[in-house]
Amino acid sequence: MIEGLDPVIHPPKRLAAMALLAHASDADFGFLREHLGVSDSDLSKQMGALSEAGYVEVRKHGHGRGSVTSFRITKAGRKAYKDYRRALEKLLGGLA
Repeated sequence: MIEGLDPVIHPPKRLAAMALLAHASDADFGFLREHLGVSDSDLSKQMGALSEAGYVEVRKHGHGRGSVTSFRITKAGRKAYKDYRRALEKLLGGLA
């Protein structure tokens, strides 16, 4: 494995989610689902993996049908994403 290519972030859907969250204060479930073009269950699975790794924080507001789930990148997640980007840029630049 190339140093810095975190296997938690590496899958394309997770990488895309991290890229969106890195440039926003937070994002709700519907926004991420629409922009990533994934199903509810797939998004839940991908965000669950990022949450378990400590890369995103999950917040739930309200109860029942009116509830909203939002996600926010953590400090550890921001560092992991930046490290991943650096490793990828190095690889693509032929410097790995």
